[in-house]
Amino acid sequence: MKCFRNLLMQVAIVALCLSSCGDKASTQVGKESQNECNKSECPKFNATVNFGTGVNVSHWLSQSSSRGEERANQISKRDFDSIAAMGFDHVRIPVDEEHIFDEQGNRLEDGFQLLHKAINWALENNLKVLVDLHVIRSHHFNNENSTPNTLFTDPQSQDKFIQLWLDIQKELKAYPKDKVAYEIMNEPVAPSCNAWNELIDRYIKTIRETEPDRTLVIGSNMWQVVQTFDSLVVPSDDKNLILSFHSYDPLLVTHHQAPWTGYAYYKGKVNYPGLIIEDTAFYKELDEDQLAAMRGLNKEWNKEVIEQNLMKAINVADSLGLQLYCGEFGAYPYYVDKEVRLKWYDDITSIFRTHKIGNAHWCYKGDFPIVNEDGSANELPAILTKK
Repeated sequence: MKCFRNLLMQVAIVALCLSSCGDKASTQVGKESQNECNKSECPKFNATVNFGTGVNVSHWLSQSSSRGEERANQISKRDFDSIAAMGFDHVRIPVDEEHIFDEQGNRLEDGFQLLHKAINWALENNLKVLVDLHVIRSHHFNNENSTPNTLFTDPQSQDKFIQLWLDIQKELKAYPKDKVAYEIMNEPVAPSCNAWNELIDRYIKTIRETEPDRTLVIGSNMWQVVQTFDSLVVPSDDKNLILSFHSYDPLLVTHHQAPWTGYAYYKGKVNYPGLIIEDTAFYKELDEDQLAAMRGLNKEWNKEVIEQNLMKAINVADSLGLQLYCGEFGAYPYYVDKEVRLKWYDDITSIFRTHKIGNAHWCYKGDFPIVNEDGSANELPAILTKK
């Protein structure tokens, strides 16, 4: 989940993506791939795993300080039973390096035991599984939370990353290939798209040495935003790939008053569809940076705008005959008018259905929950799983 704390960063995200991913080599490859065939002529590859509608089982083996009995009791088989009963067909399980390996690279058995339990609980409910390596010690999707981000500056960090995946692969390769897939890493923030593409290439080649038919999920640089999708270099001869993006636009709606953002100070009304904030009298209280950022975010949004923004990713996936997957989307539920929030959900899930985009809501329990405190389903599962 995106947790930007710098408001200006959010406004500048498109420019940042274009400047950092606009190097000639990676852009040229992306454009060539996109022009290989049109939607009607392109061969339709079918990965061993194809995802419909799922949910992230987050803040458990990832982005959580819980350990021991507290962590073990957080999620149980009952949760997976419930997810299946709600109509979802898969789970995305975010896992952090620190939950399954110590700083010396030794296995943490209790973490792996919980991961195995989760996968088995899912399979028992006929749920497919995407294991997502969410945060590693050398890279965090929020640079400020990494100490430091060295994955793209230190060759040893990359060697360790590949070894990390080899160790994870040993644990997971016995699971059925038509049920369990791997996601290389959550929301990469590389200094250039070439740097990310090179690591993807190394990762895929490493996994393919022993698992040629395992479905792998990869996304583009800079938090898996759609703006960088045409700079993603995808092997042309590998059908067992799924292309992933994350979508939380419009942020002023989906993250309204979320305390980790840079604009939680705004407590007024937000709208959707239409202009997000109509009464801009509070602008006079903002400093220069906040004002520039707020003006960049406060725009007209509707279903057509969201769909148009996603077309770059849709076109790339269609051109390659690969499934497109939204690994994260959701709206912070506590301060937005319910009708506004549910209208946004109606629109984005309709877009997913129209373009056959697999998706996993962020999240099951936690900050964007699909369940009430007693574990019962709230209003979202019926919208998310609508056919």
